Amino acid sequence: MKRVLIVGSGDVAARCLPWLTQRFRVLALVRHADAADALRIAGAVPVRADLDDRRSLTRLAGLADVVLYFAPPPAQGATDTRMTRFLAASGAGRSLPQGLVYISTTGVYGDCGGAFVDETRPCRASTARALRRVDAECRLRRFGRRSGVRVSVLRAPGIYAADRLPLERLRRGDPVLAAEDDVFTNHIHADDLARLACMAMFRAGAGRVYNASDDSGLKMGEYFDAVADALALPRPPRLPREQIVQRLSPLTLSFMGESRRLDNRRIKRELRTALRYPTVADGLRALPGRR
Repeated sequence: MKRVLIVGSGDVAARCLPWLTQRFRVLALVRHADAADALRIAGAVPVRADLDDRRSLTRLAGLADVVLYFAPPPAQGATDTRMTRFLAASGAGRSLPQGLVYISTTGVYGDCGGAFVDETRPCRASTARALRRVDAECRLRRFGRRSGVRVSVLRAPGIYAADRLPLERLRRGDPVLAAEDDVFTNHIHADDLARLACMAMFRAGAGRVYNASDDSGLKMGEYFDAVADALALPRPPRLPREQIVQRLSPLTLSFMGESRRLDNRRIKRELRTALRYPTVADGLRALPGRR
């Protein structure tokens, strides 16, 4: 393996770059020229292309040995048209990548009523954004079976880090569900997700899916309380479900309509990766200025 292509050069990709650039030639897809300089400074080679422009993707064929695909689906529609275009371009070249790692979402499971969920559970996505992720996963796995490319999927829950905490919600005093109505949520530190993606390039099985989650097992209100306590902010008020619907946006409420606890044993057993932050408490203790 010599060349790695990153598709979706956001926060998790930036956390991958220090490790990747010491070992491989890293190429990173960018839509706009103004994003290229930061990638060059980080040691990557920018490649101008746009997942919403089919013609611009022809240059990606045969470009890399492994692809790390972190780009989200489009904001509307029933399918991930970006993934469709990317796979068509990738399959058009004489040489295909050896592997492709995709970061999806645990939202593909839908509401599980607080049950423990492993990777064998069928997808029952109930939101449009999660259905687009299901579509992307299905297209990828079919592509892998047809082409022989080793495709693997990391299903990520709520991603957090020092600069990815719900500060504005806490400062506004947005409510969370009362304890009796609360839902189980799952989390992964952005640094750990980046490391899992890098390890999956070597250790993930073909067509394999992984719950890329930590060990926390918190309810949503407990998570917000923990963040508030760590940052010396007031804890959010608690409201029963019938009252909270009048205070929050439909998008925020959609996250409060699903409850599940993720089984993450597969990442430990197969990816053989110890998390730097096994729980949210570990991640919050590591915030700047805390011990």
